[in-house]
Amino acid sequence: MATAATTSAAAIPTGGGGRRQHPHPRRPSLRPRRLHRLRLPAQAAAAAAASSPSTSSSSSSSSSTPAEGGGRLVAELVGAFNELTGRMGEGLATSSSSRLLFRALKLALPALRDGDGGRALARALAIAASLADLQMDAEVISAGILREALDAGAISMRDVKSEIGISTAHLLHESLRLKHAPSKLDVLDDESASALRKFCLSYYDIRAVILELALKLDMMRHLDCLPRYLQRIKSLEVLKIYAPLAHAVGAGNLSLELEDLSFRYLFPHSYDHIDQWLRSQETENKLLIDSYKEQLLQALKDDDELSQIVQDISIQGRYKSRFSTMKKLVKDGRKPEEVNDILALRVILEPRCDGSSLDWGPRACHRTHEIIQAMWKEVPGRTKDYVTRPKENGYQSLHVAIDVSEPGKMRPLMEIQIRTKEMHKFAVGGEASHSLYKGGLTDPGEAKRLKAIMLAAAELAAMRLRDLPASDQGDSNCTNRAFCQLDKNGDGRISIEELTEVMEDLGAGGKDAKELMHLLDANSDGSLSSDEFEAFQRQIELMRSLDDKDDRYRKILKEKLQTIDSAGLIQVYRKQLGDKLLVS
Repeated sequence: MATAATTSAAAIPTGGGGRRQHPHPRRPSLRPRRLHRLRLPAQAAAAAAASSPSTSSSSSSSSSTPAEGGGRLVAELVGAFNELTGRMGEGLATSSSSRLLFRALKLALPALRDGDGGRALARALAIAASLADLQMDAEVISAGILREALDAGAISMRDVKSEIGISTAHLLHESLRLKHAPSKLDVLDDESASALRKFCLSYYDIRAVILELALKLDMMRHLDCLPRYLQRIKSLEVLKIYAPLAHAVGAGNLSLELEDLSFRYLFPHSYDHIDQWLRSQETENKLLIDSYKEQLLQALKDDDELSQIVQDISIQGRYKSRFSTMKKLVKDGRKPEEVNDILALRVILEPRCDGSSLDWGPRACHRTHEIIQAMWKEVPGRTKDYVTRPKENGYQSLHVAIDVSEPGKMRPLMEIQIRTKEMHKFAVGGEASHSLYKGGLTDPGEAKRLKAIMLAAAELAAMRLRDLPASDQGDSNCTNRAFCQLDKNGDGRISIEELTEVMEDLGAGGKDAKELMHLLDANSDGSLSSDEFEAFQRQIELMRSLDDKDDRYRKILKEKLQTIDSAGLIQVYRKQLGDKLLVS
């Protein structure tokens, strides 16, 4: 995400008012991949109950322990906040962004956590994680968190405006308009879909487009819960409109997943055939990609001539997607084993800068080509030198096909692209953008205009959420972002009043705040230092890692059961069990 996702949200009014309870139920959904709800360990709950200053039977029966009440909410809030700011990276997670994101989480948690076992909240956080991985700004991530609550009716647009800010509300409004954009089409043919994509890129906030793409990806990941006919309708819509849009805004990985998921639901038998073939060699080929990356990187670094003109070298590896493989098979009528670019590497070179370095970029590309020729067998007639002869739209890169087969072991060809950092930046972010081309925008002038719109939207967001030294003095020496959000007065400690305020925002009461303070306040001075709060954060991370392991083992078990089921063993067992029950 090089262009539209370069930044961040704004100096936004804090809003006010207490938190409301929102008991609206949500539809059932599946557990997302990474971000999820957090639980404090049972030992912590027991310790809090045992050490609570109030020991009367009435108080113990009328209030839950922190693990089940306010303490768990704070753990969820802090864990989600740390995860998202960590994914955003240092450049985007400014103090202004952190404050915005923290407010959004405080609004979303009580609105989404109840009614369906927390699945709506988990999906909202998964959407936010996708946006953070795309390096989107805090306004977009906050809108991603709040969209689930807005769709559920758990919060209103007025809540977002008053408590989060007008800019985030604008993004949500734009994304809701985009949600209904496909209804403008009577027929979903190529021409209509292309016109709609151009309309979306031209007339909507580009960040709202990216938000809608993340929402579509979440929908596709949970499509099993819909009837078969709806699965196909949604998949066709995503394949024709949203996957190309993702390419157009530079979200290549998101686009590939949208394509593969759509392919899976639209053509399940073809998908299974290609999937099984790719899986049969995926482990070996991915290991090969890693090995070839290391070999090539070492060879390039060891070359004296290249070292004199290049200051940095990076190599990216790629294994072909299911949908892309299918297109090759259909387009050329090939067999799977005849697809030549299953394996691919991209070499990105950064030439040294001095007065005589104008031609060092092309020289570095061609020297890299020579090194590759010395290492592997180049396939004649397949080299394309767009460095010497750029494409009409300005695209520059040198493409080489390599035969990596060994005696007695046939392998697919490996494609290697060689370009400088400037060429790469121009290819993915400039008017030569291959992503725009794959998004259906083949006219260079139109692509340039749309890129300008995308950059302008990103720059405006950056200006709004830029940290100003005078306004951020309270946060300047604070390295723990979550602690800074709870330490409202910036005195380096979290008081019981500050903790209670957060608890009340989350829908819990003052008693929960006192119990959590008693649990975490190691020196019993009535407040939390940064060290005490960091111990709490370590406990949260421990629980997150345990939950992740649970998810991983659950996935492994499911795959093993599917393997057994495909072998017919489960049916045999069921029959044997049924026979025993009949006999008894």
